[in-house]
Amino acid sequence: MTTLSPVPAAAAVTEELGGMGPLVARLGRAGRWLRGADLARPWVLDTALVAVVFLMFCLPDLLHGGVVDADGPRRFRLAFTRLPPAGMLAAQAGLVLPLLWRRRRPAAAFAAVAAVFVLQWALGAALHADVALFIALYSLALHGRPRQLPWACAVMAAALALVAMRVSVVVSVTDALFFLLSTATAALALGLVIRIRRAQLAALRDRAARLETERDQRSRLAAASERARVAREMHDIVGHHLSVVITLADAGACATTGAADSGRGAEALRLIGDTGRQALGELRRVLGVLRDTDAPPAGPELSPQPGLADLDALCHGVRAAGLDVVYRTSGRAEALDEGLQLTVYRIVQEAMTNTLKHAGSGTRVDLAIDVGADRLGIQVRDTGKNVRVGQRHDGQGLLGMRERVALYGGRLSAGPAPGGGWTVAATLELGPREGAA
Repeated sequence: MTTLSPVPAAAAVTEELGGMGPLVARLGRAGRWLRGADLARPWVLDTALVAVVFLMFCLPDLLHGGVVDADGPRRFRLAFTRLPPAGMLAAQAGLVLPLLWRRRRPAAAFAAVAAVFVLQWALGAALHADVALFIALYSLALHGRPRQLPWACAVMAAALALVAMRVSVVVSVTDALFFLLSTATAALALGLVIRIRRAQLAALRDRAARLETERDQRSRLAAASERARVAREMHDIVGHHLSVVITLADAGACATTGAADSGRGAEALRLIGDTGRQALGELRRVLGVLRDTDAPPAGPELSPQPGLADLDALCHGVRAAGLDVVYRTSGRAEALDEGLQLTVYRIVQEAMTNTLKHAGSGTRVDLAIDVGADRLGIQVRDTGKNVRVGQRHDGQGLLGMRERVALYGGRLSAGPAPGGGWTVAATLELGPREGAA
């Protein structure tokens, strides 16, 4: 088997172009430089075009006496009129000078050139500067309005028909019209092709700019969404753990007033330390996503997000703070995905935190989680003093719970319980995968 060595893409392209790759690159750079210079000083290019046309087409006629000189064939001298130098110069100026505004006023430039062209051929004169009419038609197709092209083509056809009639003594009218109309068609087609190409490039640039704007907007929306998620996590972590710490600190302060309760005070201080370390670990994990470092996280940052398995520890911490928590579950809660388990954990955590803030110690809390075939129910009910009646509950905590529930198409209700106390109830919709599990 013959092994072929890989050829770089640039070298392959160069070989296919016969070594023209560097030349094409240089021409591309020259074209970009020329476009930039033209945008800065557009009059320079127009003046240069007029100068080139004068040197190539006007100056030879002035030096040699026109297309047909005195020594030419007799039939040419009879078909065409030889203009004096002043008249020839005036006709050349009328043909060439309007090209100075061929891009700014293409219709006016074409009309002026066509008028001088028809007048010149009506007098029977032939000049090399007549090429300006084809340049004006090209410029009109490239820079003018599309609705101006029909009348320009009609004027062009009439002017060329006049030329064909004048040269009929030299060449047949059919041949003359074919040559002249073909040249005019080529000029018109070239202008239209370049115009369409420029429009396509402009559309591509506009689309690229819009895509870049949309990408920036998506990035900003993603950043805003991430900030909102981090804010919810921070509220849940800080709010819950600080509430537990404050409650334990109050209990420890009360316990240290008597010598008989020294053991209870030490236990409260130990629980404060455990709660503080747990809060610090969760804060490090949440804030780790905001760092601009490529170093892999270590320690508590590698711990997973809390789930239903962590509700026992949550209830234990709340019991240590002075609440009587009764926790029960039904259904296959362990089969839920991690995102749904985190949502359930944060809702229960926020409800427990509100109970610690408003109900006080000695309150009984009933926590029930029911996993059904297509729904998941959460109920947190306490028996504390209903000091929250009449207050508004549109803070960050309740708002965060509503947003989490809305992600799963569920409903959330929070209000006074019928027999006293407070109830938070949430219902989450389960997808096909969770329901099947």
